[in-house]
Amino acid sequence: MTAAGAATAALAPALTACGSSGPGGDKKLKLVAADYGDKPANSSKKYWEQFAKDFEAKNKGVKLDVEVYSWTEVDKKVADMVAAGKAPDIAQIGAYADFAAAGKLYSADQMISVPTQADFISSLAKAGEVHRVQYGLPFVSSTRMLFYNKALFAKAGVVKAPESWDEVQAAAVKLKAAGVKIPFGVPLGPEEAPAETMLWMLGGGGGYTDNTGAYTISSEANVKAFAWLRDELVGKGLTGPNDPARTNRQDVFDAFCKGDVGMLHGHPTLMQQARAGKIDFQIAPLPGVKGKASSTMGVADWMMAFKQGGHRDQLGTLLDFVFSKDNVLSFVGQYDLLPVTESASASMQGDRRYEALWPFLSQLQIAEFYPADKTSWAKVSATIKEKIGTVVQKGGDPSAVLGEIQREAEAAELAGR
Repeated sequence: MTAAGAATAALAPALTACGSSGPGGDKKLKLVAADYGDKPANSSKKYWEQFAKDFEAKNKGVKLDVEVYSWTEVDKKVADMVAAGKAPDIAQIGAYADFAAAGKLYSADQMISVPTQADFISSLAKAGEVHRVQYGLPFVSSTRMLFYNKALFAKAGVVKAPESWDEVQAAAVKLKAAGVKIPFGVPLGPEEAPAETMLWMLGGGGGYTDNTGAYTISSEANVKAFAWLRDELVGKGLTGPNDPARTNRQDVFDAFCKGDVGMLHGHPTLMQQARAGKIDFQIAPLPGVKGKASSTMGVADWMMAFKQGGHRDQLGTLLDFVFSKDNVLSFVGQYDLLPVTESASASMQGDRRYEALWPFLSQLQIAEFYPADKTSWAKVSATIKEKIGTVVQKGGDPSAVLGEIQREAEAAELAGR
């Protein structure tokens, strides 16, 4: 899933807000958005209902029609609309590259004002580029950090958060000896395998791509990272009784919130869930092979504007409103997500109401993102979900599996050109 998929799976049905066109040639804009709530009470449709009312009040003669779908269906809904020749004016979903490559999107500088475009956090704006032109507008973001259960650490005699992989293993050994069911949770199941994979790659000094954007999935650093994970954590029984290849992220999150997990990689929304479970937890930077990792993983969800309706001027006005400081803070504050603009970020850093998010926010400038600018990424991501778990199973071969994924990624890249 995405940052938001990160956030949670969603329940809400489609919502239509202010759906009918008014008299006198009113402009009607359609926006399709994803739901970040995990129950009706916190569904995103409430945010968009109020947003539509506020936008229409400020822009007489423009009607905003909003449909909100769960994360399990929103990407397909938009793809089906586009395939049927009925593209929405704006979509807020998980990926933009395919639509950009097909020439269906306005670029950022064709619509939004210079101040709005300049306000995007640079690492996020860059992640929205295809061939150095920004088509993806980051909507929300998150970073990943190490979560650990303070009570379990104290019980096991672990006095501080591990910074290196050797310290991770040493802490996990102590946690296991103290009776902790899952010393380190490793979810390499299909729900979010690409994220867990990337975190171990970054910790080992690798990643999905190099500075030129070429895939480096089978690099020596990545192979060594998964050999270590296979031999030093999974192989020594330090990841619990379940097979990491079949363990999904939410399974591990749920176990953490029951007090069964010593430590795991997590995103900001886990804080809400852990508090609800009355878990005394702490967060720390991502551990690396020799010490703290030099970067962590960032996730962004995207907005994009389709050319089909021809409403470029109105879309610029709408997007400037979407990315106003108050609206950005209003949305991210509801779901413990991170803002995508410098102005909202600065405001969050100066407001103690958001203090729990400050450590995640501080990681955003050094975060690395999925190669979402590649049209091949969707296929590569699916391949990772299917195959990566086998590398940590007994007898697993990281070199062979990562090499196979690398070859498939290169083939997908060539096919997309």
